[in-house]
Amino acid sequence: MTERDEFDERLKQARQRRGLEKDASDPKAGQDGLPAGALQIGLRAGIEVVSALIAGAGLGWLLDHWLGSFPWLFLVFFVVGGVAGVMNVYRLFSPRRGAGK
Repeated sequence: MTERDEFDERLKQARQRRGLEKDASDPKAGQDGLPAGALQIGLRAGIEVVSALIAGAGLGWLLDHWLGSFPWLFLVFFVVGGVAGVMNVYRLFSPRRGAGK
């Protein structure tokens, strides 16, 4: 075993201890850090979209009541929240750069 191989092995063990790298034998570890179960993935994706919609709509509603422009900012921020939720789900399912190396 070369010095480089020993270093790689120690680095892998340190990452596993810190939780940065999952064990291949871990049944809960999914591909690219995703939860293993389809129900868990679907629940996370749904929560991402709904929470972004609620945050956008809430911010728009607060700004509308503060500025007296109801319903325009509410509608704009509702759409922005929806786009943010969809982008979060896209990032959840898109492969990370450099993950295949």
